[in-house]
Amino acid sequence: MTASDDTLRRGTTATPDPTATPDPTATLDATDADAALGAAADADGDHRALAHARAAVEAFRALARRTAGLDLPIERWDGVRLGPEEAPWRLVLPQPWSLRAMLVPPTDLTMGEAYARGDIDIAGDAVAAVAASRALRPGLDDAEALMPLTRHLLAGPRPPRLGSERRAQLGGRAHSPERDRQAVSFHYDLPQAFYETFLDERLVYSCGYFADGEPTDLDRAQRRKLDMVCRKLRLGPGSRLLDIGCGWGSLLEWAATRYGATGVGVTLSQTQVEAANERLARAGLSDQVEVRLADYRELPATETFDAVCSIGMVEHVGDAQLGEYAQAPRRLLAPGGLTLLHAITRQGPPPPWPLRNRTFIQRHVFPDGELLPAWRLLQALEQEGLPAVDVHQLRQHYVLTLRQWVARLEAARDAAIAAASEADYRVWRLFMSGAAASFAAGHIGVVQVLAGDRPAAPLTRDWMDPTV
Repeated sequence: MTASDDTLRRGTTATPDPTATPDPTATLDATDADAALGAAADADGDHRALAHARAAVEAFRALARRTAGLDLPIERWDGVRLGPEEAPWRLVLPQPWSLRAMLVPPTDLTMGEAYARGDIDIAGDAVAAVAASRALRPGLDDAEALMPLTRHLLAGPRPPRLGSERRAQLGGRAHSPERDRQAVSFHYDLPQAFYETFLDERLVYSCGYFADGEPTDLDRAQRRKLDMVCRKLRLGPGSRLLDIGCGWGSLLEWAATRYGATGVGVTLSQTQVEAANERLARAGLSDQVEVRLADYRELPATETFDAVCSIGMVEHVGDAQLGEYAQAPRRLLAPGGLTLLHAITRQGPPPPWPLRNRTFIQRHVFPDGELLPAWRLLQALEQEGLPAVDVHQLRQHYVLTLRQWVARLEAARDAAIAAASEADYRVWRLFMSGAAASFAAGHIGVVQVLAGDRPAAPLTRDWMDPTV
């Protein structure tokens, strides 16, 4: 037995030999032991975090069953599939932290941005998926019902630092001309090639007017809508048309080629101005119609028109500016002229003030966007001396239009990403799917209001029907 062995046996401390050569392995062994203990602790922590991640998925599905009667179809990061196999859609969680990224906090903005970043995915019918998510809202707003899920989410893996997304950053007073230019540019100034992946051949960015038995013929539906608008406005050779928010000039082109009209379109998007005028020039129509970069509030009253239309513009105006917006056709219409406003409308009360400009759509798609009830359009026009001639609800037509847009975008996924980015593709897939679900549920509608001061119009409605 050595002295050191005897010392250890007796439980006393040996006196170190100052002449002895240090043993480097002693330090290495201690370091290795600390590392091993740390690795074991990390592994144990990871194991517990993964267990919480799996428990969070089950808690989420239990919440959906209890509060909405939904058997959520989910695919976990480890390939495990939960819920009905025959479901038309499935929520895909590619990482153990995906559900936490989606639900902390459980807001519309958090969920939308989680999808836009790729933290979660939707396989299959995105419209049906968004419709199902709306049914979950009461449960997600109930703090007590949410507690078991929240506990597991916060104890599970933490998402990495979140990347930046393309968000609207507007400056100035709401709905001032300069701020409106920023908002419109944010929405419309993506590359035209991106819009070409899902719009029709004429780049009509509003709902079509489908014929019975043709729910998927988007190109014809858009031709029918353009023709119906021209007929409602009673355009003919020499008629002068103003299109407020004219997009890529599709209505101006149709009015000029099919009805012999002349006119002007205005938009706040520089890319649309350039593309529209190039398109009109190729069609040989530059001497009949033109598109200007201008705000409708800046048009001089000395320039009058036989017809004024505005399709998909009201959503950018806002309730506070609606009166000024309705003054434009009153100020610019020739006596006996007609005006047509085509607008998405809300069916219920407005969102509470703290949520305005804090939703996913407002941050990533329509900054400063605001939906109004249909009666406000009628009121604003009538207060300007333009009583209604006809009101036309097109809600079901927008459901069909949006379903076609989503299907086309999904089919052209690679081209859309190449034209813009994967985040833009995801934002627009989610935005349009959500809009389709909202129209189908009756939460929003879209109306065409035809108005005028004693216009000369037939007594029946058949004169409004499209001829194509």
